[in-house]
Amino acid sequence: MGKAAAEYAARRLRDLLAERDRVRVIFAAAASQGEMLDGLAAAGGIDWSRVTAFHLDEYVGLSLGDERSFGEWLERRIWSRVHPGRVDKIDGGAAADGPAGPDAEGNRYGALLADGGLDLALIGIGENGHLAFNDPHVADFDDPRVVKPVEIDATSRAQQVRDGAFPSLDAVPRLALTVTMSAILASRAISVVVPGPQKAAAVAATLLGPIETACPASALRRHPDARLFVDADAISGVTR
Repeated sequence: MGKAAAEYAARRLRDLLAERDRVRVIFAAAASQGEMLDGLAAAGGIDWSRVTAFHLDEYVGLSLGDERSFGEWLERRIWSRVHPGRVDKIDGGAAADGPAGPDAEGNRYGALLADGGLDLALIGIGENGHLAFNDPHVADFDDPRVVKPVEIDATSRAQQVRDGAFPSLDAVPRLALTVTMSAILASRAISVVVPGPQKAAAVAATLLGPIETACPASALRRHPDARLFVDADAISGVTR
């Protein structure tokens, strides 16, 4: 699964780079993406100097350079290995700078994303069906914003502990900045990597359930160029 997803992402990047001077890619920071990112880092024929990299979300209160932040996770797992020409990170520390901090940092990062849009989104699906931190209670398929502050729901916070990102639920931040559903779905192409039995219910709802914010990932079915990569465990909830 991860190898196939990496081959697809590498091929799309090569094709996009053949069409335009610069390519804009947004990455998810999650354990589920590890195998795909390793394969993508090892792929040849990609001029990473012409790639601008973004990430989907960040915890409010974790500054640039904090090893627990999503930006630093991606730095370790992919960006320091391939050296994109430009990397734009969400500053979770700036987002914690007073009552206006989350909106100000969200607006700053949103403007960077809006200035050129996204060519390729490399994402996953959460146990509750979220994309990024668009949990069901905050997901909006027609969100007018590009990035917004959200309160992370209990399922997503518990998933961070199970993924090994934090030692306990109390250690997981409660607030985050997330790229919105509308901004993710506006990406030219989307690659979705979803492994594991813990994602089976979310995958089934994504593929077979109604398209609704109760399962935000269900909106992927409306996208003209979204590709889903799953393993046998993740697809086990889907019956023919």
